[in-house]
Amino acid sequence: MNIKTACPLLILVGLCVLTPAAVAEERVPLKIKLPDPLEVGTPVEIKGVPNLEPAPKEGVKRPDFLVPKGTVLLSKGKNVTSSDTDPINGSLDLITDGDKEGADGSWVELHPGKQWVQLDLEKSAEVAVIVVWHFHSEKFRAYHSIIVQVSDDPAFKTGVTTVFNNDYANTVGLGAGKDHPYVENYQGKLIDARGAKGRYVRLYSAGNTKTRMNHYIEVEIFGKPAA
Repeated sequence: MNIKTACPLLILVGLCVLTPAAVAEERVPLKIKLPDPLEVGTPVEIKGVPNLEPAPKEGVKRPDFLVPKGTVLLSKGKNVTSSDTDPINGSLDLITDGDKEGADGSWVELHPGKQWVQLDLEKSAEVAVIVVWHFHSEKFRAYHSIIVQVSDDPAFKTGVTTVFNNDYANTVGLGAGKDHPYVENYQGKLIDARGAKGRYVRLYSAGNTKTRMNHYIEVEIFGKPAA
């Protein structure tokens, strides 16, 4: 922790008392292992998607994201369920197997239309960050109606916190979102969950700008067990 940041006034007189609240605010860079870039096919411009957030320029990595000290990966190997009980390709366990590569065999393909996947963290947690990798091996592909929610209720009827929603047309029916649609890339989409509490994380989508299918390569959830 930067003590000058924790108590900027007292440090001037040589006295600094760190309160429990100040200690709790200590943050460190989140370490995320990224897959290799893999972009094949002919780029196609995305049209008809408002406020589209572009993918980072080639060779430019995302700035470090700071999380509370002690934040760990909670999702590795955890059980995944879905609204689609019979995926077209792959299996749901691929979403938490640690493989983020874009090659064939690394992703699960769900049927067209509105679909969701749900991760069970096995116990309630304070979720700091959620990183999502959809199909990222093609340039200029964006997925529609991305909504990410956290809850202790497996049915997501009560105690639901929405941490991301770019469903600007309210296709999913959970309310129009104000977050921007974005272009997929190998770094994944990092979502600040701001300590949302829950055992379950549910992610919606409704096709993409290339096909009507829904794809997931990996979802990583970082946080701490809830107090």
